[in-house]
Amino acid sequence: MKKTLISLLLLLNISLGFSQDLKTAKPESAGFSTSRLERIDEFLNKHIENQWLPGAVAMVSRNSTIVYAKSFGKSGIAEQNMKMDDVFRLASMTKPIVTTAIMILVEKGKCLLDDPVSKYIPEFKNATILKDVNTSDSSYTTEKAKNYVTIRHLLTHSSGIGYSFTDPKKVGAVYGKAKIPDGANIDNVTIAEKMKALAALPLLHEPGEKWTYGLGIDMAGYLVEVLSGQSLSDFCEKEILQPLGMKDTHFYRDEKEENRVVHLYSDINGKMMDVMAFPQAKNIYFPTRGAKTYYSGGSGLSGTAADYMKFMQMILNGGQLNGIRILSRKSVEAMSNNQIDQLSINSRGTKFGLGFSLDTQESSYHKLGSPGRLAWGGLYNTTFWIDPKENIAVVLMTQIYPSTHQRELYDTFENLVYQALND
Repeated sequence: MKKTLISLLLLLNISLGFSQDLKTAKPESAGFSTSRLERIDEFLNKHIENQWLPGAVAMVSRNSTIVYAKSFGKSGIAEQNMKMDDVFRLASMTKPIVTTAIMILVEKGKCLLDDPVSKYIPEFKNATILKDVNTSDSSYTTEKAKNYVTIRHLLTHSSGIGYSFTDPKKVGAVYGKAKIPDGANIDNVTIAEKMKALAALPLLHEPGEKWTYGLGIDMAGYLVEVLSGQSLSDFCEKEILQPLGMKDTHFYRDEKEENRVVHLYSDINGKMMDVMAFPQAKNIYFPTRGAKTYYSGGSGLSGTAADYMKFMQMILNGGQLNGIRILSRKSVEAMSNNQIDQLSINSRGTKFGLGFSLDTQESSYHKLGSPGRLAWGGLYNTTFWIDPKENIAVVLMTQIYPSTHQRELYDTFENLVYQALND
């Protein structure tokens, strides 16, 4: 009786509170087992007890219906328990949303995926490839690129643009000298200023030659500004966030909202440390303080798990949610299919679409998931996936970096969702 009452209260909280426009139902109505889903509780609580996680929020949807939504552990906010409507720094989970912004502009006829980026950002003309770097003074040599960077290259991380941490001694030296941020930033700079500078720097390899994770979506974010005449924030708010009812997802927030933003933690020698206790750490107060001028397309959003579920459900529904169409079905098909040909993003053979990793028969073999599964995650251990075959959308959010248990967290959590299917 007590368990039934708790379940009813949980559903009431979902339907009346943090996700009022997401349908909810008992797990059994969507082919899940309630008792098997409770294995997720045991798993996440164990991670928290072992100080591998500070806290977490997890949500599972099937057939457009939320069947599991729970919070665990502490948020770090005044020693409070984690709440379902707490706000997380999404980091690289920003990328699929900004990729969607580009696809909206494609649908509006503003650009084509295979257009050269230099058509819109002139600094990309006369692109070069980085050869050698003198780490003592950050000087370098280059050779002329044979191919030009396309918008598709930006969206698939095959442009040759990296991150400073891709190779700190080589790439870090070149990007560092030009003061290119690796992502979200509280300084008084703009994405236009820094992406123009990045566009003038050499590429790490020929466009389309390799898959190199990097600032390509930040460049795409600046491209949104060029093509739309709006800031990236304004465009995403108008075209994606507001139409989907993602009222708690933004690039920056009022300082009064700090009591909703989950604290960052670090795993230091097996001990969980609240990074907010070290105010000298750079960017620690993102997204509530600072200049609030740098709209990072690759890492700048913060929001709730329920909001992100709305975005995932839109993709799973072929581009629409609650009767509001964001993208055409064909655009979602393009985003959901392999866009990197014979390249892979990891040793498992995972491919990449537009904004999402894409599991193949080979890569899905390692877990209980399905081929065709779309996914991505963020630096602070936020992750999601969309499974069109099973009509499932799942999001897990926490805030910890570095973490020595990330792979176990992600893979076991995914297995625990799939093992709970009971249809």
